[in-house]
Amino acid sequence: MVALRRSRAADVEVSAVTDHEDSLVQVFTTLGTRDDALGMGRAAVKARAAACVQVVGPITSVYRWEGAVQEDTEFLCLLKTPGSKLERLLQFVRDHHPYDTPEITAVPSSAVDDRYLAWAIAETAGR
Repeated sequence: MVALRRSRAADVEVSAVTDHEDSLVQVFTTLGTRDDALGMGRAAVKARAAACVQVVGPITSVYRWEGAVQEDTEFLCLLKTPGSKLERLLQFVRDHHPYDTPEITAVPSSAVDDRYLAWAIAETAGR
């Protein structure tokens, strides 16, 4: 891990990183139902493509589709994986997503608790 600085808050070590390969990445996607979102999350964790998935919602999405403004209720999935496993998670989401053109975005963490990152690395290993 490339550490720029280390800070201690309540005896928790957090490293700031410059290379997403050495960090945690959160992948965002939305699904139309809570069941679909939970299904995606469970499958991603079971396949070790993600260490953890949080399902948030319902949320309201407003977007343009086929020339018209749409407004739909959706559920947000936040899937977490080490940067070194990002491509595997992106492919997993592409392969399992029911939408024709799903939102799939990835945001690297600028800082992550060392223990959490070690746990995420261990939980996505073995594949």
